[in-house]
Amino acid sequence: MKLKKITFALLFIFTYPAIGADKGTLTIPTTAVTGNPLGVGSDQMVIPISILNGRELSLRRENTLAETLNSIPGVSNSSFGPSVGRPMIRGMDSDRIKILQNGVNNLDASNLSFDHGVSIDPLIIEQIDVIRGPATLLYGGGAVGGVVNAIDHRIPKEKFEGITGRGEVRYGGANLEQSNAAVVDVGTGNFVMHFDAYNRDAKNLRIPGNAVSNRKRDTRSWQIGEDGAGGFAPSGEYGIHKLINSQSETKGGAIGASMIFDRGYAGASYAKHQTQYGSPLESAVSIDMDNDRFDFASEIRDLGNFFDRAKFRAAYTDYMHKEIENGSVNTAFKNQCIDGTFELGHQPLLSLKGVVGLQFESGKFQALGAEAFVPSSKTNSQSIYLYEELPIDKHKVTFGLRHGQHDVDSKGGGNFIAANKNFKTNNSAIGGLYTLNSQWSLTGNLSHNERAPSYFELYANGVHAATGTYEQGQANLKIEKSNGLDGQIRWKSGQDSLTLGAYYTNFSNYIGLRSTNDTQPVGLIKTHKISQFSAIKAEFKGVELEGKSMLTDTLQLNVRGDYVDAKDKTNGGYVPRISPLKLGAGLKYEFDRFGARLDVLHAFKQDRVASNYNYEGGKELITDAYTNVSMMATYKLPAQYNLEAFTKANNLLDEEIREHASFLKDIAPMGGRSIMFGLRGDF
Repeated sequence: MKLKKITFALLFIFTYPAIGADKGTLTIPTTAVTGNPLGVGSDQMVIPISILNGRELSLRRENTLAETLNSIPGVSNSSFGPSVGRPMIRGMDSDRIKILQNGVNNLDASNLSFDHGVSIDPLIIEQIDVIRGPATLLYGGGAVGGVVNAIDHRIPKEKFEGITGRGEVRYGGANLEQSNAAVVDVGTGNFVMHFDAYNRDAKNLRIPGNAVSNRKRDTRSWQIGEDGAGGFAPSGEYGIHKLINSQSETKGGAIGASMIFDRGYAGASYAKHQTQYGSPLESAVSIDMDNDRFDFASEIRDLGNFFDRAKFRAAYTDYMHKEIENGSVNTAFKNQCIDGTFELGHQPLLSLKGVVGLQFESGKFQALGAEAFVPSSKTNSQSIYLYEELPIDKHKVTFGLRHGQHDVDSKGGGNFIAANKNFKTNNSAIGGLYTLNSQWSLTGNLSHNERAPSYFELYANGVHAATGTYEQGQANLKIEKSNGLDGQIRWKSGQDSLTLGAYYTNFSNYIGLRSTNDTQPVGLIKTHKISQFSAIKAEFKGVELEGKSMLTDTLQLNVRGDYVDAKDKTNGGYVPRISPLKLGAGLKYEFDRFGARLDVLHAFKQDRVASNYNYEGGKELITDAYTNVSMMATYKLPAQYNLEAFTKANNLLDEEIREHASFLKDIAPMGGRSIMFGLRGDF
């Protein structure tokens, strides 16, 4: 019934003649806004950035934000089944990756645990900016791995008269997904309103064979009948040809409005996101996630003083994550948090252009129930930052500074200590862009990065069902520090381009979860291995490649590749869950109304595994190579409005694909051969 209602609404939007008569044109900015507050294009960015927007984003939308970004070099999916996935960038995850919504932190609890989903659905996102590498100056001292900024335009910024929008329906895929989305903007000139709604329903994921990998079944822990939680694990427990308990249902929507002035705007929005999904790790467990978010944003330009521009953005989030076992709520996680940024841009001073800003965050986190492995806590932080650019002919030098104060308090009680920890962080970066000629340029960025430990790294003390271990924090952890060097060589000629980059990041104390030989009794008969958050010396380095070339007027060649090497310099060996070498190529064809593309991605065998990491009840296992072949076809319908039918086929070879970055890679592979059909349009 939901599908029929939303489909009817979309058909009404695209066919009602009165709407067509009042059609207007809404100018939606597509310039990268993440990592540079001065509004320069991606070609002028010193740090590596990738942008997905427009039709390309529409055709690449997947179940999760991480899966949507899986085609970008350096990005991998730390999935916990098909419904949950947080982006990893250059082998780093958790608090080292900032996930933003319209430039403000996405304040859920996806950084806490692998089974916590990101409360952003790709169906309504208009643009995604991905920074690879340190972006600590503008968006928090912890973003040493990178930043993902999802832009939804729920707070309009441009004057507009009339009505415009887009919609999409799709069905199919390895999980038999039924999804729908509609986005509408209505304007009377200076006053513009935004509406969006979406719905997604997915069944259990179809997989090529046994959910459990051969390597997992060959381990001693599996042969004696123990799974990650210390219980019996028969061969087909997680599914054969279907991944048990991997279904999901998501719905949400938003309303926003803005007053647009000659020199700026002021607006607010409210968004609701609800999702229920199963946990492939535990067949009797489902997750109920509910997120309410209120945003406010305003900008004033042409102030006429030294500071000629002022911008304010803030968001308040009320997040709830319930873990339901056999129909009853077993554990609940709550997060109520406000995050905001106030920024002033100044007029050129000795050719320098830049901004000074203040960022603040205040959050209250609660963990309640039988499996609350972290205490209730409060986190407060305030930071000031400075970012400047100095053009020198066709070249550019950038530099910035950031200072932060962070308070992380534990309420205590039960197994948890009551404590108050304070940290001061300092971050700095200097970079440059050197233009060799009209086609070639070089970029480089040198940074010092500091991250304050999070509440779970400091205070965790309990059984974490998602990892199958007893997790212990350390209240005496120091600030995580690193120094990084990043460089790119870029070539661009017309529609052809090629970018080759390399990076190196050295951590003096990299905080991670590591196994110990100690055990902790839980209840009368069960024991769990203790994994402890501790600091080591670590070294991350890698290369990234991305390019495209028009072979003919209608045929384009695309290539990509990435490789990361992450070593544990304290204990020897490697950092866990590091994506292997990946190389990909594709052909994209477009002629008149028809379009098609073929993509081939090969992931090599990953045998550089961690030796001191408890991975789903056992040691981290080697992951075999795979080749993913996918195809897509589109056809623009000869209709009054801009309608396009599309079909997407994935994993055409029906290979057993296991993403090494996934925590459940050995019991939850990616989907098998599948095909999806859809219809999208805009007016």
